[in-house]
Parts: sequence; C-alpha cells; structure tokens
Amino acid sequence: MSRANLVKRTATAAANESTWRFPWMGTALAGLSLGALLLTGCAHKAEQQGPAVVQKTPSPSAAATGQPTYKVGNPYQIGGIWYYPRADYDYDQTGIASWYGPGFHQERTANGEIFDQNELTAAHQTLPMPSLVRVTNLDNGRSIVVRINDRGPFAAGRIIDLSRRSAQLLGMEQQGTAKVRVQILADESRAIAAAAMQAGGAQVALNAPPSSAAPVPTTMADGSPVPKAAPRPSVTVQGQALPPAQGGAAPGPSPAPSRPIQAPTTIPGTTEPDGRFLPAPVVQQVAVGPGPKKIYVQAGSFTLFDNANKLRARLAGIGPSFLAPTMVNGTQFFRVRVGPLDTPEQADKVLDQVVAAGNNGARVIVE
Repeated sequence: MSRANLVKRTATAAANESTWRFPWMGTALAGLSLGALLLTGCAHKAEQQGPAVVQKTPSPSAAATGQPTYKVGNPYQIGGIWYYPRADYDYDQTGIASWYGPGFHQERTANGEIFDQNELTAAHQTLPMPSLVRVTNLDNGRSIVVRINDRGPFAAGRIIDLSRRSAQLLGMEQQGTAKVRVQILADESRAIAAAAMQAGGAQVALNAPPSSAAPVPTTMADGSPVPKAAPRPSVTVQGQALPPAQGGAAPGPSPAPSRPIQAPTTIPGTTEPDGRFLPAPVVQQVAVGPGPKKIYVQAGSFTLFDNANKLRARLAGIGPSFLAPTMVNGTQFFRVRVGPLDTPEQADKVLDQVVAAGNNGARVIVE
C-alpha cells in the first residue's frame, strides 16, 4: 500500500465520523489529500488531522504526474504530539536523523511527488514542501543538501527522515540513525517554492479557530514562538499567493508568472522537466568541533526561572536534569534538559518518560 493510500483510509474514516457531528465538514474533509507518515525505518502510523477545513483545487497535471506542488499543510497530531507546519526560513536545529527507502520507493510523497530513494530528498515534520536544507552529520562532519518533499519522521525523538542515498552519503546507512544539524537554505528554498507554485500550484492551509482538540502552545521547546491559528478556513492558492483585498472585495487569483523562475544557482544540482530541483550528490567536509556530541532531552523552555526550576525538579527522578540558559531575540530563556544520554535509543526512552510526565513539547537535541 502506498504512503498516500495508507493515510487516505484514516482520512475517510475521520470524514464519516465528522459529518454527523459537524455537517459542514463533510465536503471539505472528503477532498483532503494527506501525505503518508513515517514512524522510523519502515514503521508507519496514520496521521490525525487538526481542526481545519481544506478547499483543495490542485492542478490536474500535477495530480496526474506526480509533479511538485508547494504545500505547507494543517496542524496534525501523532501519538499525542501536535505538529504545526509553517514556512520557517530561520530553521536551524539539531537532533537525531533516520532514513527510509525500499518500502516506499516510487510511491507518492506528501506533496504529490514520486519518492525516489536514490535522490537526495527527506521528510520533515513542519517545513514547507519543497524546501532545501543542509544536513550535517555531527559525528563525522559530512554535510549534504537535500530536498524536503515529504512529511515525517513520526517516531518521537527524530528530527528528519532521509532518503537512502542521503543516508549513504552522510555515512549513516548501516547504523540507521545519526546526530545531525539541519539548517534551511532560505533563499534557495524560496526559489524552488516559487518554481513549484508555478509548475504545480500550491496548497497553503490557513487553520480554523483552535479548539480544545488542538491545543496551541505559546512557545516551542526551544523557546521559539508558535504561530497562532488564523481565524478563517483553509484555502488553496493556485499559482502565486492571493494579493491583499482592496476595499473589502474578495481578491481573485494572481496570474502565473510569464517567464520561468530561475533555479537556485548557489547549490549544485539539476532542474527536471517537471520543475523539480534535484541537489547534486556533493559531500562537503565541515568542522563540527572536537569530541563527541552529546544527546539531551529538552523538556521545555521558560522565561521565568522559578517555572523552569520546578520542572527540572519534577524530572530529576527520570535522569540528571539541569537548566541551560540562552538568549532568544534579546529574551532570556531557561531550557530544562535531561542528560547527557549515551545513545539515541536511551534518548528515546527518556523522551517517552518526559512526554508521559506531561511535557508534549519535549524533543531530542544534540550539542
């Protein structure tokens, strides 16, 4: 069963249940197209969508051929954890990477492309599709650029799910996981996003008002703000984004650009006839600092010392807990961490305990 079909079954069941409780949701949910969700390796779990309405109007050619479509998507929940997709061109985080491939080769990805395990692509939980990110193995210094075109991984404690070829180039295929740093390439990502909109349209979700079923935290675990849900239904934009309304009138769709959008010139790669930019298999060797990188579970981040210290004390029974102060945009945050931990497997167990203690924003980091 393909990744898309795996989730369609769940979406259909959700639509049937929602129709009698919320009649207005029946039509919207019936048209919802979801990407498949990866747990780790070849273990998968269906996606539970957040409270949003989608009016989808994809390009027929894109849907028929697997042509790239720009997609952000709606909030969704996996294992009690809410994920909030958004365009974050400042993204720069560390964590544990995994990889996938044989079980999903030539299947559709979350944004409608055809997954090729031999291309440099990856699945990410929240970044726009497509995006370009630099992934650096913090153990050996190998660094490559990959294209985000899928959702995942959805195993707690994983930050990105790489294609098999990407894992090979990073030197992590045999062990299955690696400590990595993931940095979005902002200008290049904007360029390929514009190209995808021109070639295959766009699906940009604007979320319905939040409800008790979809709690929206005020900050992420690292202290960065979480975007609030927009108080209006989801919409799909064909071509470029809609311009601001003039005089209260509803705007019409912008015309597609009259000339092709240039592919990134700062990253080696090729542009396929369908508009996809494929990064070249170029491995850079970067300095990652002396000594092995350590793994921690970050349970939360607070501006008030007392709140952070109370959580630190509650987590002391799980493992060595401490506060790590940091400055974010001129504001001091106190990050609550447990560790250091020896292996990704040990981090997984500790993360499960921290989440079970009520800290759903907890994540695994590497420093």
